[in-house]
Amino acid sequence: MRITSQLICQAADQLKGFVGLNRKTGRYIVRFSEDSFGMDVADDGIIPASEFVWAPGPEQAMTLKRDLIQLLLDQHIDDRINITEPLRVYMSRQQVPEISAVRRLVQG
Repeated sequence: MRITSQLICQAADQLKGFVGLNRKTGRYIVRFSEDSFGMDVADDGIIPASEFVWAPGPEQAMTLKRDLIQLLLDQHIDDRINITEPLRVYMSRQQVPEISAVRRLVQG
């Protein structure tokens, strides 16, 4: 199967769980419920993992950040968070620039 930028973006949008910055340790942690972070993560700092990996880019585009994906990989919960083959390929191709894309909400 050929891995395209579109498949990589779709894989990023299918990530599960939530990410929050632990104020005491200064480290990002992943949970599977917004309620399970406790007092060390501010409520307004809890982000769905599928949004966490995207950062504002040039103009209206967003950039799929490898360093943020790596933070998720470092949790060693790949199956639970739904890290799939397209994201692994993206992470292995460090010589290829990060993907920038204009993202829009599609009504289903």
